[in-house]
Amino acid sequence: MANVVTLLICFSIASFFISSNAGRRLLDSESVSTNGASNFTIVCDPSRYAKLGMKMSAFGFCDSNLTYDGRAKDLVDRMTLAEKVQQLGNKALGVPRLGLPKYEWWSEALHGVSNVGPGTYFDELIPGATSFPPVILTAAAFNESLWKEIGQVVSTEARAMYNLGRAGLTYWSPNINVVRDPRWGRATETPGEDPYVVGVYATNYVRGLQDVEGTENFADLNSRPLKVSSCCKHYAAYDVDNWLGVDRYHFDAQVTEQDMSETFLKPFEMCVKDGDVSSVMCSYNKINGIPACADPKLLKDTIRGEWDLHGYIVSDCDSLEVMVNGHKWLGDTGVEASAQALKAGLDLDCGVYYSNFTETAVKQGKVKIQEIDRSLKQLYAVLMRLGFFDGNPIYNSLGKKDVCSHEHIELAREAAKEGIVLLKNANETLPFNSNKIKKLAVVGPHANATTAMIGNYAGIPCKFVSPLDAFSNYGEVRYEMGCDGVKCVNESLIFPAMQAAKEADVTIIFAGLDLSVEAESLDRTDLLLPGYQTQFINQVAQVSKGPAILVLMSAGGVDISFAKKNDNIKAILWAGYPGEQGGRAIADVVFGNYNPGGRLPLTWYPADYVDMLPLTSMPLRPVDSLGYPGRTYKFYNGSTVYPFGYGLSYTQFNYTILSATRSLDIKLDKSQHCRDLDYKEGEYKPPCSSVLIDDLDCQYDFEFEVEVQNVGKRDGSEVIMVYSKPPSGIASTHAKQVIGFQRVFVKAGMTEKVKFVFNVYKSLGIVDYTAYNLLPSGGHTISLGDDVVTFPLHVNLLGNL
Repeated sequence: MANVVTLLICFSIASFFISSNAGRRLLDSESVSTNGASNFTIVCDPSRYAKLGMKMSAFGFCDSNLTYDGRAKDLVDRMTLAEKVQQLGNKALGVPRLGLPKYEWWSEALHGVSNVGPGTYFDELIPGATSFPPVILTAAAFNESLWKEIGQVVSTEARAMYNLGRAGLTYWSPNINVVRDPRWGRATETPGEDPYVVGVYATNYVRGLQDVEGTENFADLNSRPLKVSSCCKHYAAYDVDNWLGVDRYHFDAQVTEQDMSETFLKPFEMCVKDGDVSSVMCSYNKINGIPACADPKLLKDTIRGEWDLHGYIVSDCDSLEVMVNGHKWLGDTGVEASAQALKAGLDLDCGVYYSNFTETAVKQGKVKIQEIDRSLKQLYAVLMRLGFFDGNPIYNSLGKKDVCSHEHIELAREAAKEGIVLLKNANETLPFNSNKIKKLAVVGPHANATTAMIGNYAGIPCKFVSPLDAFSNYGEVRYEMGCDGVKCVNESLIFPAMQAAKEADVTIIFAGLDLSVEAESLDRTDLLLPGYQTQFINQVAQVSKGPAILVLMSAGGVDISFAKKNDNIKAILWAGYPGEQGGRAIADVVFGNYNPGGRLPLTWYPADYVDMLPLTSMPLRPVDSLGYPGRTYKFYNGSTVYPFGYGLSYTQFNYTILSATRSLDIKLDKSQHCRDLDYKEGEYKPPCSSVLIDDLDCQYDFEFEVEVQNVGKRDGSEVIMVYSKPPSGIASTHAKQVIGFQRVFVKAGMTEKVKFVFNVYKSLGIVDYTAYNLLPSGGHTISLGDDVVTFPLHVNLLGNL
C-alpha cells in the first residue's frame, strides 16, 4: 500500500489502538447480539426498503430469479454517470435513491483478520482476532492442508466480524510475489522464492478463504458463492520497495518475457486458474516502461482473457496517483491516467482518482461509459456472490464466539510448530529434557517478543505468549535483554546476559530481525545481524555453563555462518515470525513436545552475495557480462549458508522408491513440430530436442510411489520435496525445480507409503529465451529432497522430425 498505509501498519502494531470508529457499521443493523451473531439487514430485504419508503419489487437487481449478471446490469443501468463513478473507489458511496448502501472494499487478512484497511476494526465487543504466523513461516511447513485450514479459520472470523458490523467481505490478501532477492523487505508476507510453491500456497489459502462447502465445483464460476472474497497481489514483478533511494513508486522493472512467464506470472496464473480467486491487485511499479495498473496486456488480455478471472481487478492504494506524480507516465493528468487504467481493465481504484476524474474523462471522450459499466457489473457480481444483497443463511450463526476460539488459537500454535526449522543440532543437544533442567537463561532482544512475532498486516491478537512466558513454565528463568532491541546499538547490556548464562543449566538466545529492519517500504542493504548481535551471541555462548542454543526470528535469510561453525552454539532454530502463540510453539520444539519438520522456503545466501549484484537487477539467470550470479535455488550455483528446502529433525528418515514411471513415448502428429532448443557447446543434442507444450493436446502423466521409513526413536513429520531436473546440456535453464511436495507423519520405527502423480507438461516443461513453454526430449531426472533418492525419466518425442 502507499505511504499512508505504512504509517497505519506501524501505528496499529506499536499501539494496538482501538479504532475511533467504534460503533461504525458497514450496513445498518436491526440488532446486534454480543453473545452470538447479529441479525444483519441485507440490501434486498423488503422490510428495509419499506422503511426507506420504497418497494423492493420495483428493482430488478433484487430479483433473485435473475442471474447475477442480469441483476448487476439492472443495478448499473439505473445509475447516472455521476453516481457510477462514486462506486469505483474503495469507499463506494452507494446510491440512496436506489436503496444501495455504502461499502468499503478494503480489508486485509494476510495471516488473520487485520485492522489495516478501513473496512475492519476492533473494539470492546471484538477486541482481537487470531493472529497466525506471518506467511513465510507458515510456508515453511510445506503443508497444503494447513494452509487451507488457516484460510478457513480466518474467513470464519472475518464472516463473524461482518455479522457484528466490524468487518467487510472483501479481503486483499494473500501477497504472492516471489522473493527474488533476500534483501526485499516484504519477504515476511510471502510464501518464498519458488513460483510453484508460492502458487500452491495461494491456491490453498484462497480456497480456504473463499470456498463455501459443497460449491467448489459450481457449474457457473461467475456465480459461485463466496464465503469471503480473496485477492492475490501484487501483480506483477514487484519486489523492490525502498532500496538505497530506489522506491516502488518510481521503479521500472526491466523483465524479460522468459522471466515473466516462468517466475513472476506463474503464481498469479495458479491463483486465478486453480484457486479461482475473485480479485487480483496490480502493483505500483512499471514493467518495461508501462505501469502495471495501466497495461492492457497484463490486465485485460492476461488476467481477464487468457486466465478467465471470475471477479475484479483492483489497484494497489493510490497507484493512479503514483502513475501521475511518481512515474509521470506519458505526462498524464488524473483524467488521462484514469481513462488509461479503465481501458486497460482496472475495475476498482483503491484511492480517489476514479471517483474524482472518471466523470470528466467520459465527458471529454477519453473513455467510454461502457468501460465503467463493465467494471461495476463485475464488482457487484462479486458482492452478490458474497451474499451482500441476499444474505447467506449458513453463516448467520457466526458471531463473537467464533472469534479467538480455543480451537483457532491452538491452530495458530500448530502452524508455528510446523513451520519452525531446525538448522543445527550438534550431538543431539535438542530436545532438552525438562526433568533435568532447573535454571534457564532466556536472553536476547526477542526473548520477550510480542508484537515482533506477528509481523505486519496484523490485527490485534487474541493473546500473546512470548518466549519468556512459555519458558517460565519449564523452570526458574533469568531473563536478560542482552541488546536494546534488534538494532543492538548498546553493547553494555551484553554482560548481564553473560552472567545469566554462567549460572543456568541451559541458555536460550533469542536474536534476529524485526519490522525496523525488514518491512514494507524498507529493504535491507546487508544480510547480517544488526549492531552488536553477533558479538552478543558469541560472548553469551562462550561463557554458558550449560548448552547454549540460538533461536532466530527473521523473514529473510541471515548470514549466521559464525553460529553454524561455533561449537559453543549447540543448536539453531529458525522461527520466522511465529505469530501470537510463538513462545509456546518454540518451547514445544525445544523441549521435545513437538519434533520440528519445517523446511526453509528461501535460500540463505552468504553476506557477500549483496556485493555481487544490485537488488534492482531483475534477471533470475546469471548475467555473465556483468558478473552477476543467478537468483533463487533454481539459478544460483554458489555457496550458501543454508539451501532452499533445508531442515533437520530429531529423528531420521530413509526413502525407498517402490515403483516409478521411467520412460514416456509421446507421438507427434503432423501439426506438432519439433522445436529447436539451445544446448551448451559440445553437449549431445537430440534430433527432436523439444516440442511446444501448447501444441500437445493429449494428457500424459508420470507417477511414482515412495516408502518413507522413520529409522529413529521419535515420531516425526517429513516433507517429501520432489524436484525435476531437465536433460543435461540444455543452455540457460534451471538446475532443478520443485514439482510437488507432501508432508507426511511417520511414527518411530514405522513406514508410510506416498504416491505422486504428475502432469508431464507442468512438471517437465521449461521456458526458453523466446518465452515458449517447451517439453524437452531426453533424460530428465526426478529427485527427492537434496538428491536423497533420484531416478531417471526418459521422454521420447516420436515422429514428425
